[in-house]
Parts: sequence; C-alpha cells; structure tokens
Amino acid sequence: MAKIDFDKYEEFYAKRSGEMRSSVMRDLMAVVARPEVISLAGGMPNTESFSRKILAKIMHDISMHDSAAALQYGPTEGFDETKENITKVMAAEGTHVDIGNLIVTTGAQQGIDLSARLLIDPGDTIIAEAPTYPGAIPSFTNFQANVCQVPLDADGLRVDLARKEVEKLAKNGAKPKFIYVIPNFHNPGGVSLSLHRRHELVALAKEHRLIILEDNPYGQLRFEGEPLPTLYSLDDDDNVIYLSTFSKILSPGIRLGWVAAPAPLLAKFNLGKQAADLCPSTLAQMLVNRYFKEARWQDYVSRVIDIYRARRDVMLAALKEYFPEEASWTLPQGGFFIWATLPEYINSADLLALALEEELVAFVPGSGAWADGKSGANHMRLAFCGVPEDKIEEGIKRLGKVIKEQMGLYEALRGGKES
Repeated sequence: MAKIDFDKYEEFYAKRSGEMRSSVMRDLMAVVARPEVISLAGGMPNTESFSRKILAKIMHDISMHDSAAALQYGPTEGFDETKENITKVMAAEGTHVDIGNLIVTTGAQQGIDLSARLLIDPGDTIIAEAPTYPGAIPSFTNFQANVCQVPLDADGLRVDLARKEVEKLAKNGAKPKFIYVIPNFHNPGGVSLSLHRRHELVALAKEHRLIILEDNPYGQLRFEGEPLPTLYSLDDDDNVIYLSTFSKILSPGIRLGWVAAPAPLLAKFNLGKQAADLCPSTLAQMLVNRYFKEARWQDYVSRVIDIYRARRDVMLAALKEYFPEEASWTLPQGGFFIWATLPEYINSADLLALALEEELVAFVPGSGAWADGKSGANHMRLAFCGVPEDKIEEGIKRLGKVIKEQMGLYEALRGGKES
C-alpha cells in the first residue's frame, strides 16, 4: 500500500477512531510469514497433526449432501447442534452450561469485541491483568476505555490489588465495567490463576456486583498438574461472561468461538452480533459438528498436548542453555507461551528489530501487553506452539546471542562513563 502523507478523510472519522490501535501480533504477521524467519511470536496452533483423511471425508460429505445448507445463512446465535458440542467441551473442564446461555461467535476475539461494544462507554474503567492479552487491548481502547492493569505473579492476577482498585473507584461512586482475566495458561504470562484466587475473584464480583470477563481459550491444553474449575462454574450469582474457542483445540481457520452468559446479557450479545456479521459461518459449524460425530475430539486434543508439551520442554531447556543468567521466565503447565524477563535496561522492541535484522528470529515485545504501549519493555512473549523442536532451539540460541550482545554493549558503555 502506498504511503499516505495527507489524509483527506480526516474530517469524516468518528472521534473514537483516534483511539484505535493495532495489535502488535497482527503487525508482525507479514514479517514472520517469511520462510527464513524463525517465529517465536505468533500463537499458532499446530494444525499439521489434524487428520487429512477425516477433513477430506467431512468436506466431501458436506459438499455432496448438505452443500445448499452449508452455503446458506444460519441463526445469529448458531446452530443448536454446535451449541450442544460446546457444552461437551465445557463439560470436559467440569463446567455445566445450558445451550440457551450460549452464542456462537466468529472466534473468541469477537466475544471480546462484543463485550467491549456492549459494556464500555467512553471513559469507563475496566480492570485487566498486567500484562494482558495484546489482542484485547485494541478492543478496549477502541471503545475509549480506561484500562487499569493489575499485576500478575506466579499465581495469576493479584486479586488483593484488584480489590484495592475496585474500592478506590467505589469511593468516587464508580465501578469497573468488568474485570478481564485469562485464568488458564495466561497469554502472555504463561501462569494460571490459583484456586484460592479464583474463589477470591468470584467473591469480589459478588460483593461489589461486578462482571468478570473470563477468557479461557487454553484451558483444555494442560500438560501437567491438577485441573482447576472455571470461574463460570464457581459463580453462583450470574456475574461471569465466559469466552472460549475451537481455535486451540481444532483449528483457528474455522473461526468459531463462543460466549456463555446470563440470558439478559446474551440477548444483547445477539443484537450486537446481528449488527456485526449476521451469523457465524454455517459451513464452519457443519465441519465442527461432523467432526464431533465422526471423530474423538479429545483424542486429537491429547495428541496436540503431547506435541506442545515436548515443544515447551525444548524451549525451557534452550532458555536455560542460551539465555543470560540475568534473565528469568515462567514455567507454564499448559498453553502456548513463556513470558521472559530481561534486565530493565533492555528494550524488547529494539531487541526485536535487531533479532529480525541480524538473526532472523521473532518474538512479541512485552510492551504490547500494556495499554500504555510503554510498560513492560524489558519483557518478551515466546510462543512454542507453532514451531518444530529443532527450530525452537535454534531460535532461542539466536535470540540469546542478540541479548548477550546488547548486555555486553550496555556494560561497555556504562564502564566507559564510569572511567
């Protein structure tokens, strides 16, 4: 696209368009798609292990017997059969939901966007973790929310600090429109919200009449440890909106996710989705529904878990071998990501530019996980999900080399000033 120095359409834009910002992950997509780049950036699910025979059979059966229906509009909230299959996925995590409390979305990202569209007025405060999912920040800021971020630690969101923020707002007669949380194998943090804090957070929402926006795309991808209940399952006061997706357990290409919510909220979601895209893809829903009939989805998830576990272990071993001892990182029990912390004088955005130019390796800079776009500059998100084991090790080796070079340069400059 040609560079535009003057935008003659400036007078036509809505005021909120000035708040729009891109996702750091989307910005990297064109670069990391280059075959010579080892990308530890994108949270790309492993789709190579999906059975080609099963996919070919399902697509053939749909085209031969249901092509007219597959190419037609469907209900805004999705087919009942799709929602029945969603209840099976949620039941696998110990969560019961009625199909009347479900709406099928175009990926979980649409669930985030619809939640923002439904709940946020300009200037409203929402609480999110620090760091938080970089793809959620544009949804919140596009609707001109004040994003108050509360730190994570090894046990997930610091609920005690979230409570302080809620109480601070209450003194001014306000409350957050919702608390956005990724409880399982956090993106980008890699940590999980402890059982005790899950109960604390649900109690906080009940006490202050708050909404929790629970984003749980990775809950099925546990490598070890005991499963933890969803916030939705712990909630007895209808305060939780639950988001998830088929992207991580089947395929992101089918673009199907879902929202589980109390009926009054769900009615508004339905209206918002009508305005956004009328209905989820009928073809994609048929593909998923046939797959649930003809294959064992949990067997496939077990296979990809084995792949992801092995890749995580390779990355952890490579980090230990090639990263400087001044660096630290999380030890995820599932999901896609490791969150690495470098010395404070290292800016990971600058480091990314060097890593791409000098070593052809990519990652997501930490600042993309903060609403101000500045905090967390010495952090990085490393994805182990979409890269073969040999490339993971090579990518970490190259990245470690660039980091050590930058640390050496810093030490040389600091020593020069002191002398």
